[in-house]
Formats: sequence, structure tokens, C-alpha cells
Amino acid sequence: MRSPLSVLTAALLLIACQAPAAEPATIEGHPNLNGVWQAMNTANWNLEAHSAQGLDAFWQLGAIGAIPASASVVREGTIPYLEAAREQRDANRANWPAADPEAKCYMLGVPRVTYQGLPFQIFQSGDDDLLMVYPFAAANRVIYMDDYQELPIDSWMGRSSAVWEGNVLVVTTINQNGESWLDRAGNHASNQLVVTERFQLMDTDHLWYEATLEDPQSYSAPWTIAMPLYRRMEPEAQLLEHKCVPFAEKLLYQDLLGLDQ
Repeated sequence: MRSPLSVLTAALLLIACQAPAAEPATIEGHPNLNGVWQAMNTANWNLEAHSAQGLDAFWQLGAIGAIPASASVVREGTIPYLEAAREQRDANRANWPAADPEAKCYMLGVPRVTYQGLPFQIFQSGDDDLLMVYPFAAANRVIYMDDYQELPIDSWMGRSSAVWEGNVLVVTTINQNGESWLDRAGNHASNQLVVTERFQLMDTDHLWYEATLEDPQSYSAPWTIAMPLYRRMEPEAQLLEHKCVPFAEKLLYQDLLGLDQ
């Protein structure tokens, strides 16, 4: 026989489990995107589908130095390269990792900075501009809400402006310098790239992220990647710096250090 107290406790637990999840908070009528978020996939290795693969040049690492398999995050399945751009992709891939801007500690550009693997933080306050901060190479970008100017010169992170379309934050990034890669597989774009990102809060702890890439110098048509982003849930979640310049010095200055002999 169960005691009345145990029955009541079980009933309360059942009610709690069946209660609807709390609605996400809002800021002046817009979804509250504040928090530390992270992609949990291997898109930084290759946006397209790829099998697990060993890295023969780093055989000393054994299984630690293997590329993990993944399905494609490209909605269309594959990237619609123009022929010259595909050849450049293949050349990039053949010269990885030394040619990868990530290895040289350059800022990663958009959209790669979102799914590079480290968490990033969104700062949002009312209808003001937003700020997104990334540990790798101490990168950050202001998301301008009322200013749609272009940069006087291209840069690694370009210039991002945004509007709210209902509950979706739509960010458009232009003026990137065309030097960054999209992943470690050598996928790339030119400085004509326009990236349109969509951040949609699914619930309090999940964002749905999409990025459409348009670049008539590199692709035959626009194409889109899509993935969930997850809120870091540990108490007092915070970003930890990854100032990677010291780690890249031997690669960048190997000739000066006599390491290329």
C-alpha cells in the first residue's frame, strides 16, 4: 500500500512532467537571443557530406587525428560551384592545413565563425544594435539594426546589418574580403559574397540557424546551410579567450625561424 504522501508526490511529479515548457523571454517584443550558443556538428570540417577519414600527414596522432563523418548541412546537398571556383576549392583542399586561414589565426568570416566549434555569445538590448562575440582570434561583429552603410574597404568579418521579420532575426553580411574559407575542406567564396543569416528561437535553449550564400563569381545559384544551435547550460556559462596568434607563429614565420629547411 502506498502512503497518501507518496501518491501526492507522484501526482505532482506527473503534472510537472506534463506541464508545457516555459515560453522564451522577449525584449521589447522580440525574442531574447542573449546567451552563449554553440553548434554541435562537424560542419567546420566540411559543409558537405563526408566519411570519416584519417589524416596521413599526422599519422603520429593515430585515431585522434581523424576527420569525423557527417551528413551535409547544405540544404541542396552540394555546393553549386562554377568550374573555376571548384578548381580553387580542390587546390585549397590539397594545401590544407597550411593554407587554411584558421590555421593562421585569421578571423574566420561569416558564416564559418558560427559553426567553427567554439561557443559564441549574443548580446541583445531592446531595439539597439546586437553584438556577437567569438573566442577564436578575439573576433566580434556588431549587428547594425538601423544603419545599412557599406564598409569603405573589405574586411575579414565584413559588415552585418539586420531586420526582424516577425520572430526571426535576419542578418545580411557584405564586404568580406574573400580570403576566408567556409570550412577545413577548402570550400570558399569571393569578396562578392552576400550572406543572409536567419536566427529563429525554437525554444528557450535552441536556435534554428540558416545562412544563404550568394556569390555570382563562385556559385551558379544561391545555396543554404541549416543547423540547430544549442544554449550552453552550465551555471555561469561564459566565453574563454582563444588568442591563437602565438600558436600560428611557426606556421606564419617558418622561413624567418629556419623551420622550412
